[in-house]
Amino acid sequence: MDWNSELSVEDKNCQIELIQSVELPVHLAIIMDGNGRWAVEKKLPRIAGHEEGIESVRDIVKASSQLGIKFLTLYAFSIENWKRPITEVTGLMKLLEHYLKAEINELHKNNVKINTIGKLNSLPKQIQKLLTDSMERTASNTGLTLTLALSYSGRWDIVRAVQMIGLDVRRGKISPEDINEELFSSYLQTNTMPNPDYLIRTSGEMRLSNFLLWEMAYGEIYISNKYWPQFRRNDLYEALYSYANRERRFGMTSSQINSSDITEKNSYFKRVVDVFKKL
Repeated sequence: MDWNSELSVEDKNCQIELIQSVELPVHLAIIMDGNGRWAVEKKLPRIAGHEEGIESVRDIVKASSQLGIKFLTLYAFSIENWKRPITEVTGLMKLLEHYLKAEINELHKNNVKINTIGKLNSLPKQIQKLLTDSMERTASNTGLTLTLALSYSGRWDIVRAVQMIGLDVRRGKISPEDINEELFSSYLQTNTMPNPDYLIRTSGEMRLSNFLLWEMAYGEIYISNKYWPQFRRNDLYEALYSYANRERRFGMTSSQINSSDITEKNSYFKRVVDVFKKL
């Protein structure tokens, strides 16, 4: 199914207005929180919340692709989530396996590129194989890059990067003087994508929960009070309109951002970074 062909007239007009009137984030990250609480409030098993959450994943991935967002990163399963009851973890792994099997053809047909970050060798072997096959199959796609953060935590990735840098210093590949933010970022698992411009978290919780800690240094944050199973494309549109009203200063003042000799916010920031690299 071509996702653009299934758009209703109303939704298509809404997306056109959004694309024409606001600056969309290049990289959108989402902490999909509240599946279990949604289920508990409805007196359902917690796994029912995760099942309904898959429907939100489908809708948000489609909408992001239709809007032309280039990178979407979903916090699907953290390293800390392994501490949950074994029945819930097993159910989550089965849902992930089912999602990959059921959706890969449609994702591929709609030019979506699959990517993953996290301690993937902790996942069941069959899921590791499905992920590898999905990434290989969609590697040449040029539309939305959908990154699934699985068995991931920001601290784990930072520590892993430090270990790898330490090994390369020991081997003589780099010297301590070579280490700067750019080099450090190249050792993170997110090194193939830009830092997130915008992070959405559902369920009203106001914390990063160990997600993209380094990468979110200057990312904007939006908190939705809806649980993830309730969060659909209209909620995404509302969040994107909120993003359009943000002023991203990157440590500068408003007058610097708005000065007439700067045509783009990020171009100024890039020049500042370039100057410091030469010092």
